[in-house]
Amino acid sequence: MAQPGFQPVARPELHDYDDEEDDDDDGKATYSQFACIGVGFSGIALGATLKRWHGIQDVRFFERRPDIGGTWSVNRYPGCAVDVPGVLYSFSFAPKFDWTGILPAAEEILGYLRRVADQYGVTARTSFNAHVIACHWRSRSRRWRLVVRYPDEGGRIVRHDCRFLFGATGVLVDPQVPGLVGLDSFRGRCFHTSSWPADLVLSDKRVIVVGNGCTAAQVIPAIVGQCRHLSQFIRSRQWFFQSPPKLTIPRSVHWLLAYVPGLQSLLRLFVFIVLEQSSRGYAMTVAGQRRRSYEASAAVSLARATAPTRFHALLKPDYAPGCKRRILGSDYVRSLNAPNITVTEEPIVEVLPDGVRSRDGAFTPADVIILANGFLTGRFLNGIDVKGSDGRTLDQHWKQFGGPEAYNCCALSHFPNMFMLLGPNTITGHTSAVMSIENSINYALRVIRPILDRPDAFVEVKPEAEARYSREMQRALGKTVFTSGCITWYNQEGPDGRMWNSMSYPRSQADFWYRCLFPVRRDWTYVGAPHTTSRSKPVLLAVVVAVFGALGLLWTNRSP
Repeated sequence: MAQPGFQPVARPELHDYDDEEDDDDDGKATYSQFACIGVGFSGIALGATLKRWHGIQDVRFFERRPDIGGTWSVNRYPGCAVDVPGVLYSFSFAPKFDWTGILPAAEEILGYLRRVADQYGVTARTSFNAHVIACHWRSRSRRWRLVVRYPDEGGRIVRHDCRFLFGATGVLVDPQVPGLVGLDSFRGRCFHTSSWPADLVLSDKRVIVVGNGCTAAQVIPAIVGQCRHLSQFIRSRQWFFQSPPKLTIPRSVHWLLAYVPGLQSLLRLFVFIVLEQSSRGYAMTVAGQRRRSYEASAAVSLARATAPTRFHALLKPDYAPGCKRRILGSDYVRSLNAPNITVTEEPIVEVLPDGVRSRDGAFTPADVIILANGFLTGRFLNGIDVKGSDGRTLDQHWKQFGGPEAYNCCALSHFPNMFMLLGPNTITGHTSAVMSIENSINYALRVIRPILDRPDAFVEVKPEAEARYSREMQRALGKTVFTSGCITWYNQEGPDGRMWNSMSYPRSQADFWYRCLFPVRRDWTYVGAPHTTSRSKPVLLAVVVAVFGALGLLWTNRSP
């Protein structure tokens, strides 16, 4: 029988969208100056920043789910939490320092996002259960035309126009469902962790967990004590690092952070600097190798001190730390001491009605199969028919490069007035994604500032600038541990068969912050606006120089 739990969110078909029909439908389209697809961290930050910087509230948000929050609304599995200290996992304009723990849980993060969205009026301007199926640039009106379908309303179609389009759909969105033979025949419950059933009871159940990444490292310690037996099937080994202690932060600490001037900012800066040091391990340099050796030694020590001897080999991969996403997994390593857990590298070759058969011929009985094998990556604005001014889709545009890319991680030539948040090559792997989101938003708003008050104007990055940036990005990634040979969701096969990294940023977040401060105006074409030049305020430039003078050794990729 088919298992509804592991089905990804349905994507609407595009066959009934007609460009020619749209040309005669201008009077029926709604309008807003800005439109944003997705209301997770990125969408909420955009709405808040537009209001803070420019007082703009003429924004329409489209969210395909019934609630805001993005990944934190979807993922409700036991143990779900962020793997970055909470002090950095909040907006700079709405800092939260009263997290109950060092690594906040999903429920607490979602509550925070709801409060910020309400505070800045984002929730009130959001259309929920709204599936954006097409975004086409209309040269005649110099606007974007969005086609939105509401499946819960009988498939009702709405057309919406906007001047500025932001894609905030996230990078870990669509569940990756393994192509297991016989999965439909399984008589028990089978689901992806992003579709965790609220009524699930695991007591006295034989459970199989497929996967060995960040999600599995969180969910297994949370449920192994409930199961009769838990069997984990892993594709490849991982490095597991020490997690921060699980302690409740005292209210006295919250009081100090709330009332001692400057303490919040100092704590945030301190955590940022500590995390930035780990980015040195990404470079294929002498200093980078030294950092990776230190991390490997720490992970091996954790395994030997915590896990049973029979698991030590499984906890020591044959690739360098950092090639895959780092996992704070001391709880997982400790859970391997449970008497009812087994771990195997033998792949599943067949799912049977009451269990699975692995390649070695062994049968593992199961009542529940949990798919903790991650999400489809390297896909941006996935399932949406986006066409630029030259009539080409995103996939057609990216084919010429070898894979998804974007100038400064957010902009594409021939896609005017459009920006992606958490776009290609934004992920750092060592620090808060919230910082990347804010940097991209601030950059985009700096780019469009000269044309905000000119209704017919638009801006787009020059093709040669985009091509140059793309080459530089892939060249820099080739000198990092991300391309050192492991199987990782950072890399995908491009249309020409070559491996292409569209996920990782090859440098530090300090570097990305700096690049987002000063748009290079000569790389942009402004139509309908006076000539713009790149000018930096002397005071701001002096501050940047001072900061980089203090932090330079922490984020440089050169060996000392």
